[in-house]
Amino acid sequence: MGKPVTRSHSLPLHEPSSPPLSTTTSSKISFQSRKIRKLPTNKTTTTTTAITSTSIPPLKPLSHKGEIELALDHLSKSDPLLAPLLNSHEPPALNPCTSPFLSLTKSILFQQLATNAAKSIYTRFLTLCDGESQVNPDTVLSLSAPKLREIGVSGRKASYLHDLAEKYRNGSLSDSSILEMNDDMLLNRLTEVKGIGVWSVHMFMLFSLHRPDVLPVGDLGVRKGVQSLYGLKDLPQALEMEQICEKWKPYRSVGSWYMWRLMEAKALANKAAKKA
Repeated sequence: MGKPVTRSHSLPLHEPSSPPLSTTTSSKISFQSRKIRKLPTNKTTTTTTAITSTSIPPLKPLSHKGEIELALDHLSKSDPLLAPLLNSHEPPALNPCTSPFLSLTKSILFQQLATNAAKSIYTRFLTLCDGESQVNPDTVLSLSAPKLREIGVSGRKASYLHDLAEKYRNGSLSDSSILEMNDDMLLNRLTEVKGIGVWSVHMFMLFSLHRPDVLPVGDLGVRKGVQSLYGLKDLPQALEMEQICEKWKPYRSVGSWYMWRLMEAKALANKAAKKA
């Protein structure tokens, strides 16, 4: 990547606390259609296909040693417009994910809430569970909807938490299977959980699992960042986002992270200009 850039501190990978503020919900994002070749419907083919789709290992998580450096090198070479942004902002620092179940539970609790309100409810939830180490499917299922409502969790969110916990208990999901699934399979399986849409899965894959090639095409901040970086007249839609950010592969997660940093920098600049 040429002369290395000196970065004295790494910034934490902050996760947006709510879905994109757009008229289209993340669960209804349209993706580019793909032609699917029909295969013979025999038992052997079906079994082989199922094994193949779940056994393809994902790329190394960004939390692996050296992966962030590889991502920055690739992005600076593949996208001349992105390169200056990489040099002017610190790289992301990744916090370890101790439990996918805990992360998904937290994601549900934080949905559609202001950060301070969500943190307050989450703190009370942890008290009910006797700490983060005790947030597991059995504990969550033991908390009735009325009990959860006492700490500020809506009845709808209580049903989401119970559905997630039940899918863990019946074996449909597990921490180990989540870590082994590729991105497409994970998206399909997690959106089967009530209350978890495409945007939530993208955030989970990016911030909890540190998957390297996540492009959250429904996130308003990322879309605005792409619009600003490339000087687009209108906010890019899902297909346009895929096309524009193709060059970032296989590190679209890091490119997306810098779109948030770009928009934060612009907001600070606008605020300073108003004060002046």
